[in-house]
Amino acid sequence: MKTVALLLAAALLHAAPSFAQLVAAAPGSGPAVGLRPTPLVPAYSTQQLAGGGSLTYFGMGCSHEAGDAQFAQLRQAFASSRPTVVYVETPDSGLDSTETATIARLGEAGYARFLAQQQHVPTERLDNPVAEYAYLQTQIAPERLKLYCLLRETQRYRVRTGASEVRTKRAMRQLLANSAHFLPGTEQVIRNEAELAAAYRQYCPAGTKWWQAPADWFEPQAAAHLDNAFLRELNTAVANYRTQQVYAQLLARAQAGERVLVVMGRAALPAPTPTLAHN
Repeated sequence: MKTVALLLAAALLHAAPSFAQLVAAAPGSGPAVGLRPTPLVPAYSTQQLAGGGSLTYFGMGCSHEAGDAQFAQLRQAFASSRPTVVYVETPDSGLDSTETATIARLGEAGYARFLAQQQHVPTERLDNPVAEYAYLQTQIAPERLKLYCLLRETQRYRVRTGASEVRTKRAMRQLLANSAHFLPGTEQVIRNEAELAAAYRQYCPAGTKWWQAPADWFEPQAAAHLDNAFLRELNTAVANYRTQQVYAQLLARAQAGERVLVVMGRAALPAPTPTLAHN
């Protein structure tokens, strides 16, 4: 049981980033949640800058199959962009001796690091969960912030582990008991599973069960079209942080002449701009 809780806590601390400029909305429960179809931006886009620098985004889906075509496409992206630095959105978990073993154990993020090592290119972590959370604390009330974080990471935890409802609830109870460490500043709100369920009913009245929150609620390209003010508020705050802090840093490095390659989840890619050339 402790191991399960730690896995969920690790997911929370290693949250993946979300780039997008989403529709701002006032806090509150909002109307019923609904989605309207919206296309994903291209998986591969490059912005060429004066002085020889470039900023390339490569979006990938979660995969551990070496035969997946996106891994060959990533190799091509390395060859085309000739990066001088590679950003990956998850922490470094080491590498295996072969590309097949690396993909099988570490997926797309591990393979990006594998290719970078082969080409003697440094890698850096794209996101900073601690800094992001500190920013969100200045923008969002504790109850809404805690609920969003717990829902988002529960969804990711279930996708990564295939956990059952019982296992997910058990992990959540452990995480809530240690929320002073994982979500500081929210100790007085959503203190147990019953309070989590009540907050979920308040802010997501049209949702199913809290442990079944859909991935679309936390994907920038889809979340912008949600009818729920709570989700739009949180996604907008996350997007603002990443646009101001993370994206700005990447662009500054490219403007300084570096060839920056960013490997991240397809659904979290930044929205295209008029200056972005798609390959």
